[in-house]
Amino acid sequence: MASPNGGVTTYDYDDSDSAAPVRAQTIEELHSLQRKAAATTKDGASPLQSISASLASLAREYGPNLVKGDPEAKVAPVPVKHQQPSATIASSDSSLKFTHVLYNLSPAELYEQAFGQKKSSFITSTGALATLSGAKTGRSPRDKRVVKDETTEKELWWGKGSPNIEMDERQFVINRERALDYLNSLDKVYVNDQFLNWDPENRIKVRIITSRAYHALFMHNMCIRPTEEELETFGTPDFTIYNAGEFPANRYANYMTSSTSINISLARREMVILGTQYAGEMKKGLFGVMHYLMPKRGILSLHSGCNMGKEGDVALFFGLSGTGKTTLSTDHNRLLIGDDEHCWSDNGVSNIEGGCYAKCIDLSQEKEPDIWNAIKFGTVLENVVFNERTREVDYADKSITENTRAAYPIEFIPNALIPCVGPHPKNVILLACDAYGVLPPVSKLNLAQTMYHFISGYTAIVAGTEDGIKEPTATFSACFGAAFIMYHPTKYAAMLAEKMQKYGATGWLVNTGWSGGRYGVGSRIKLPYTRKIIDAIHSGELLTANYKKTEVFGLEIPTGIDGVPSEILDPVNTWTDKAAYKETLLKLAGLFKNNFEVFATYKIGDDSSLTDQILAAGPNF
Repeated sequence: MASPNGGVTTYDYDDSDSAAPVRAQTIEELHSLQRKAAATTKDGASPLQSISASLASLAREYGPNLVKGDPEAKVAPVPVKHQQPSATIASSDSSLKFTHVLYNLSPAELYEQAFGQKKSSFITSTGALATLSGAKTGRSPRDKRVVKDETTEKELWWGKGSPNIEMDERQFVINRERALDYLNSLDKVYVNDQFLNWDPENRIKVRIITSRAYHALFMHNMCIRPTEEELETFGTPDFTIYNAGEFPANRYANYMTSSTSINISLARREMVILGTQYAGEMKKGLFGVMHYLMPKRGILSLHSGCNMGKEGDVALFFGLSGTGKTTLSTDHNRLLIGDDEHCWSDNGVSNIEGGCYAKCIDLSQEKEPDIWNAIKFGTVLENVVFNERTREVDYADKSITENTRAAYPIEFIPNALIPCVGPHPKNVILLACDAYGVLPPVSKLNLAQTMYHFISGYTAIVAGTEDGIKEPTATFSACFGAAFIMYHPTKYAAMLAEKMQKYGATGWLVNTGWSGGRYGVGSRIKLPYTRKIIDAIHSGELLTANYKKTEVFGLEIPTGIDGVPSEILDPVNTWTDKAAYKETLLKLAGLFKNNFEVFATYKIGDDSSLTDQILAAGPNF
C-alpha cells in the first residue's frame, strides 16, 4: 500500500502464527507433543507395587505384571519390575502379559477413556457424562453378603430385621479370585486411591479397582480427592474394592442367589462386586464399612444431611425418600456440609464423602437450582434419557429407570463448606412424611423419644393400585438407613443420645406429610410452613416456646410459631371427623409397636434398662 510520501507502508504483524514448523514426523508424535507430561510421584514404582499387592491372587501367590499408562498409546510404557517371591512360579500365558494401570486419572482423561470404552457413554449439552449401568439400575440388597467369622458373629447385627446376610470366608475368597481373574485378564484397569471422612484425624484410605472408566469417575467424584503430595505418601489402603461388575458371579456357588453378588470381608478389609455395574453399590458399600469402623473409634456414623448457619450452628437432617431431606437441608442462607453421610466425633461433625449423589427424576431448574447447575463437565449422569441430536437431558423420562442419578463433587454446590467439617450439632431433625395425617408438624423430643424415633425411622408412602385407589403405606428403616448399618440399631441410637447429651443438642420430629386427614382426605402441609418451622428450630425460637403434650405418642408440640397457623400445630384440630382421627392415630401407633418388636429384647451392657427407656418413649395406648 502506498504511503503519503510515496513510500511503502509496512504493517507490524504478530509473527506468532508464522513460527517454525514442528519437528514431528507423524501424527502420533504431534499428539505426544500436545500432551505435556504430568508430574509423577517421587518414587514412580511405589504405587504400582502397592497396586500389584492388592491385585495378588491367592492361587498364584503374586500380583499381575503392572505397567502405568494406556495400552492404546503408541509409545509402549517401560515395564516396572516387581519383586516376585523366590518360590518357582509355573509359567503361564497370564504371567507373560502386562496389565496396564490407569491411576487416579483426571475427569478429562476419564471422559476420553469412557468414550473409547463403551458406546453407552456420551457427553450431554451441559458437559456431563451420560452413562448406562446395564441391567441393574439400583442396588441389589438381597445379593449383598458379609463374611461371618468369630469376630463379626459377635459384633454385627444378624437375624430378623438385619440387612447383614452371611457368607463364609472361603466363598468370599472364591468370589475374590473370580473378580481378580477377570480384572487381571483385561488390558487395563482403573485404580483410584482416595479418602473417606473429611476429619483428618479419622479419615480412611480406600482403593477402588474397576474395569470401567465411568466407575472411576464416579468414585473420583464421590470420595475425597487426594492432593499430589498426599498420593506420594498414600501407601497401603485401609480398604479395597474390586469391582468386576461386568463379570457375573457363579450363581450355583454357596451363598449365591443370582449372578449378582456384593461381598464384604471386614477382616480382610475388602469388597468384591460381581454381576452389577450400578455405581451406587460402591458408594453404599463403603458407607456400610464406615458404619463398622467408626463406632469402634467412638465415632457415630450417620445417614443424614448436614448444614451450618452463619453463627456456626449445625443441624443434622434424617429422613427417608420423599420426606424433603434434600430440599430442607439445602438452604441458601446456610452452608452445606454434606447431603448424605456424616460422622460425629469429639472433634465435631464431618462429611464422609467428597461428592453428592442426587436423584434426577423430574429434576427442574426452578425446584432444585443447585443440583441443576451442578450437572456440568465432570458430573456423571446415570441412566438418563437425552435428545440424540441436541444431547439435552429429559429428566422426566423414566424409560430406563426412575432411579436416575447425578454424581458430582461437592464443590459444585455454591454454598458448600470446604473442608466439609463443622462444630457439634445443635439440632437433630427427624423428618417423616406422614400420609396418615396424625403426626404434628413439629414436636420437641426428649432423649428417649429421639432414640425411639431414630430407631423406628418412620415415613409413610402413597402406593397406587390398578383401580386408582391409593392408601398410605407405613415404611420403617432403622436409623433412617437400615440397609447400611452393621451393628444393632440400638447401639447407634445410644451413641446418638450420648453425644446429644454431651454437646447439648435438641431432637425434633418434623412431619412434612398430611394434615386434616390421611392422604386423599386431608392436604399436605405447605412447604412454606415447614420452612418456617425449620427456621424456628435453627434460630432457637422453639426452645423458648410454650408446649403441650399429645395423646398416645406423648409428643411435646408448640402452641405457636411465627408464620405458621396455630391450628395446624395440633393435628386433631385439623380433622373434621374426630373419631376417624382417633382411629387412624391408634392404627399408626400399632404399626410403630409392631415394627419395634424386633428391637425390644436387645441389651446394651448387662441389663435392658436402656431398651426399657426407649420402649417407654413409644406410643402408649
